[in-house]
Amino acid sequence: MSEWRKYNGALIPSLPPHVEVDTTDLEKRIRDGGVFFARWTTNFDCKKETAFWYVICDEKLEISDYSKNTRNQIRRGLRNCEVKIIDKKIVLEEGFESYTAAFLKYNTHLEAKSEDEFHQEIESLSNEYEFWGIYNKGNMIGYCQNKVVNFCCDYSTIKFHPDFLKLYPSYALFYTMNKYYLNEKNFKYVSDGARSISHKTNIQSFLIHKFKFRKAYCKLHIEYSLMLRFIVMFIYPLRFVFNRFNNKFAVKITTLLLQEKIRRSFL
Repeated sequence: MSEWRKYNGALIPSLPPHVEVDTTDLEKRIRDGGVFFARWTTNFDCKKETAFWYVICDEKLEISDYSKNTRNQIRRGLRNCEVKIIDKKIVLEEGFESYTAAFLKYNTHLEAKSEDEFHQEIESLSNEYEFWGIYNKGNMIGYCQNKVVNFCCDYSTIKFHPDFLKLYPSYALFYTMNKYYLNEKNFKYVSDGARSISHKTNIQSFLIHKFKFRKAYCKLHIEYSLMLRFIVMFIYPLRFVFNRFNNKFAVKITTLLLQEKIRRSFL
């Protein structure tokens, strides 16, 4: 497996964050890959609080370990929803409706994928990915795709159809998956990914508050292409100007400069 992969115009590691990647010849990798920058982390789960983190859970928990309120919500979810591992082809056949409906609720500058793009992305995923479906009365109301590497599981994409959130599908899903990967499979940890920079999300605070996830602090590194390096140096002092605008271009620049601000916090 390659240590690096392309994602939204950048190179990011293919390995779990506790495994440090080879960063030799990064300038060449960036140039040959036709990307704008490479981003990676070190010092995973360090004891010092930093400006960048992954949200993880590494505890084996039973339903009795959660708060009374969370236990009730988990039980409601399990009564209303069936959560199970499914084949990739099921997501291809049934997942697009949940994907589209969920995406329309996001506050993001990113654009939703077309049905063809959705299918192409799912088809391209390697055998490292596992898929879960959430069902109510036999109908898919959400799905999750997880990347499983080195006895770690990254909950990489989760989509809930917003019309069915009152059925508590998120509680059923996270309880079932955590129990499967941590209690039954004895994985090191499960992760909901890194600190979100490109769009606002409540999922990580939800997992910390309800399912005893925690922040695993680490150090963020970025290596820019030569052109982008000069652009960032020039516009960084103007970052507050871009914050005043809400168009697609300004939001992208604001995201880039927030990432740079985080990087500089480690210098």
